[in-house]
Amino acid sequence: MAFEKVLVVDDDPNICDMLRMHLENEGYSVILSYDGDEALVKFNALKPDIILLDVMLPTQDGWQVCREIRKKSSIPIIMITAKGDTFDKVLGLELGADDYVVKPIDVKEILARMKAIARRVGTAQEESEVKEVRYENMTVNMTRYELRVYGRVVDTPPKELELLFYLASNPNRVYTRDQLLDEVWGFEYYGDSRTIDVHIKRLREKLEGVSDKWSLRTVWGVGYKFESDEAD
Repeated sequence: MAFEKVLVVDDDPNICDMLRMHLENEGYSVILSYDGDEALVKFNALKPDIILLDVMLPTQDGWQVCREIRKKSSIPIIMITAKGDTFDKVLGLELGADDYVVKPIDVKEILARMKAIARRVGTAQEESEVKEVRYENMTVNMTRYELRVYGRVVDTPPKELELLFYLASNPNRVYTRDQLLDEVWGFEYYGDSRTIDVHIKRLREKLEGVSDKWSLRTVWGVGYKFESDEAD
């Protein structure tokens, strides 16, 4: 899968123009927005394939925009922040962002991250066989990129789905954070292992109390596993 339409949200016209030039040179169609309210309007009206979202914006900041989009869509979101603080990175991931970059912007890095996300999403969508795991009260289907709990679809960002699918496909096996980064994010990922903790936390919130036959378990000092009484 290749993304075609990119929504770039930043209140700095110079950054917007720079990103538009490079993205258009790579063959993308680019939509520009300079504040949070406008970003939501253009997201709803123009249906982009991926969003590059600055944190510091007028009207609504990037965190608020990300939160609003995640109420209705699992579109890939890459946050752009002027700060390299762990807090900002973790907050973005907790709100459902798929990745983040820190200013000053490195266009090659952004392009690499976009292409990595496109490969991950496209691989699952293009496979003809149904990729699905089922447990009591829960189904993860990677053909449709869909999590169902009690038969109802639960909005879940792509990276959370991929992580849950990987763990649930290998029940009762313990993985370190670095192993999960390699297997789920791939070698293109530039972040740190705390990303795994954030995604596990969000998945637990969605799956709390769903079944007493399986759970996402922390193996202290090692990593995580999907523990199941249903697995052989």
